Amino acid sequence: MKKSIDFIRNGFLYGGDYNPDQWLDRPDVLKEDLRLMKKSGVNVVSLGIFAWSALEPEEGVFRFEWLDRVFDDLNRSGIRVFLATPSGARPGWMAAKYPEVLRVGSDGKRNLFGIRHNHCFSSPVYREKTAEINGKLAERYASHPAVILWHISNEYSGGCHCELCQENFRNWLKNRYGDLDSLNKAWWNAFWSHTVTDWNHIHSPVPHGEPMLHGLNLDWKRFVTDMTVDFMEAEIAAVHTVRPDLPVTTNLMAGVENSEHDPGLDYWKFRDKFDFASWDSYPGWHLPGYQAFSLDIPESPVDDYRRASEVAFQHDLFRSLTGGPFLLMESTPSAVNWRPLSKPKKPGLNILSGLQAVAHGANSVQYFQWRKSRGGFEKYHGAVVGHDGTENTRIFREAAELGSLLDKMRPIADTDYPARTALVYNWENRWVFEDSRGALNGPRKAYLETVRKHYFCLWDSGVPMDIISGEEDLSGYDLVVAPMLHMVGKTCEKRIREFVEAGGLFFTTYQSGYVDESDLCFEGAVPGPLRDILGITCEELDVLNPREQAEILPSVEMESFFPNGTGIATDFCEVVQVQSARSLARFRGSLADGAPALTVNDFGKGSAWYLAGRLDADSLKGLYRHLIKRAGTASVHDRLAARDETVSVQVRSSGDKKYLFLMNFAPKEAVVRTVKSYMDFLNPGEPKSEWILPGWGVAILE
Repeated sequence: MKKSIDFIRNGFLYGGDYNPDQWLDRPDVLKEDLRLMKKSGVNVVSLGIFAWSALEPEEGVFRFEWLDRVFDDLNRSGIRVFLATPSGARPGWMAAKYPEVLRVGSDGKRNLFGIRHNHCFSSPVYREKTAEINGKLAERYASHPAVILWHISNEYSGGCHCELCQENFRNWLKNRYGDLDSLNKAWWNAFWSHTVTDWNHIHSPVPHGEPMLHGLNLDWKRFVTDMTVDFMEAEIAAVHTVRPDLPVTTNLMAGVENSEHDPGLDYWKFRDKFDFASWDSYPGWHLPGYQAFSLDIPESPVDDYRRASEVAFQHDLFRSLTGGPFLLMESTPSAVNWRPLSKPKKPGLNILSGLQAVAHGANSVQYFQWRKSRGGFEKYHGAVVGHDGTENTRIFREAAELGSLLDKMRPIADTDYPARTALVYNWENRWVFEDSRGALNGPRKAYLETVRKHYFCLWDSGVPMDIISGEEDLSGYDLVVAPMLHMVGKTCEKRIREFVEAGGLFFTTYQSGYVDESDLCFEGAVPGPLRDILGITCEELDVLNPREQAEILPSVEMESFFPNGTGIATDFCEVVQVQSARSLARFRGSLADGAPALTVNDFGKGSAWYLAGRLDADSLKGLYRHLIKRAGTASVHDRLAARDETVSVQVRSSGDKKYLFLMNFAPKEAVVRTVKSYMDFLNPGEPKSEWILPGWGVAILE
């Protein structure tokens, strides 16, 4: 049952990861931390995330006195606490005495002690030890006046291939399929003579075993997600023994920036387990080029604006997990330390990036970490307080300025982020599509990049949107967009059908409706169960080499929305046959020459649109202008007369209260003109309709 989270609507939470266990021999440092926190506007810290070895230095020997002092000092200073469970990194004595707690890799070797999340979620010992330390923390601190929520673990990720996990995987499969005949059919095991005749013959996908059975790969990823969720639920149960009313969250990783930081988990399975979502944001500001738009957008002076759209996509995704305010749990006020090139944020960008999170529905801005570590892997990772230990730095001054602004913005915390448009991003769909082997393989398949490209068109048009899995009730939306919806399960198909029949506008693209939830190809033509909704069938798929293109010739009805008169298709071109749909554009060139490239089908009270080729960026933006107008969905740009291309505009509202955020994601000055005159919320004065934003500048219009 979800707990009350009204406390995060009373004002913005501002702070970060605090690790006093690194400074227990320096009481002067801990005292100075409190003074600097108050000076910078910090009102909350995440405490104890990696403190297990300080809390339990030997098995069964607990040391809480130091944490008692920290709690009391924070409370006297008016600073609240997100109390963390320390399961993200176990102490060395545990690994030495109970090696079963350590993970086994896909190579079959058990890991040595080290790093984070190097533990087996199946291990009874690890579960027992985690429940014990969590329970003791709950007994001692859950009712402490400083504690406002539980911060469960840290960046859950990865899986284990030990024998305990193999047995749990087999049991998971038994629960899912019931018998081997059903499993063999779902995995299509007759192919390559892979028919399973004994549950004990099943093993996780590994390089030296079976890495190419798509049904196995998909179910293994599902199992790892379910085991992680089960472990998290066990952690939550342990901390709720004392105060079951205390809300919980866990900090999720992006996983949608690049594969390096993909946790390998389906976060949609987490959404009902915590009270609100939190995530850790570390975009690569100021870096040349941008992979999310490498399909057809060249490098340009607005790279950081495009990067801002990727960050916005992630904010919208994590806000949408629980449908309300979310917490920005980690960010950096300066630079990270783990990129090949880790550039610090330029003056003003830390404030801008913090307020961008707020503009997309965050009710906190927090950092990793408060004070820089003197040693270890992240000793050069940005922090509010550097190795000099003073307030006399640009980074500290900007952090303090942001703290002051958030304090002024208290009324905005009680508003929401309104969205009548939804974009489908589905982890299982991504896994299935990336794992499949077809006409085009490798990075050019680009599911994630394509989703973000479509997001950019809506975001750049000022359309607030939710990011959804595709299995939710869609009745609250005017427009639903599902690029490359390769896998269509029964629930997803039902939701889309109901949405369009009721009057919604649905838009999808090539590579949609190919497989079911078991990754089995649909019998009959693509797009599978969406054929009658879309009014088309796809006869054949052509893929283009990197230097090959096909033209897209719009009908008279669509000409005005193609800024260059025609569009360009790359990578994918499907040979579509219209059934009940109308053709609005056709291909010239490629195997699809003369075939429809864009179709619309009236279905029930609504319409379903299909794009049969990967469209160039300018034409796709033009197409979205038409879809937005056709769907009648809201755009905050309706309030604008003009804006420079580096300005993002977002809105938070509740009833009659509306706040328009103007954010300039470029070092140069930008101008925005509004249709009406507004007050500047942060700098009250006479209403005006022209807003000159400095580089990395922000204005909030009331």
